[in-house]
Amino acid sequence: MGTVYRKEIFSDPELMPEVEQFVLDVAEEVGLNENKFNNIALAVAEAISNSIKHGNKNDKNKKVFIKIEVKNHQMIVTLKDEGTGFDPNTVPDPTRPENILKESGRGVHIMRSLLDDLRFNFTPNGTEIILIINLK
Repeated sequence: MGTVYRKEIFSDPELMPEVEQFVLDVAEEVGLNENKFNNIALAVAEAISNSIKHGNKNDKNKKVFIKIEVKNHQMIVTLKDEGTGFDPNTVPDPTRPENILKESGRGVHIMRSLLDDLRFNFTPNGTEIILIINLK
């Protein structure tokens, strides 16, 4: 059984740094190395932005729920919004020539490159984005 940390915020972009700091405090506490520390920082910044902007459509009455589990030599960060979800398979590959100049669509690709695993869980009451990084 691992350690669990929880936080929830309203979908206000001004609260994003608070979520990022919450995750980084846990990462520091569990001794995540510097390279992985930077990776989780960037991935969480992208994930919380997506949860607020795309998931909750900037509706400040909706919440984002953050859960961090530390178990089995992994730090698992789950962000759950109250949105309707999306199909990760329809996100265009940002490395394809026709997508290089597009303003959006890089987030999932970036997060995948920074993490050991990235998962999505679609529920009737929101989308969970699950960021997994190995501690060692």
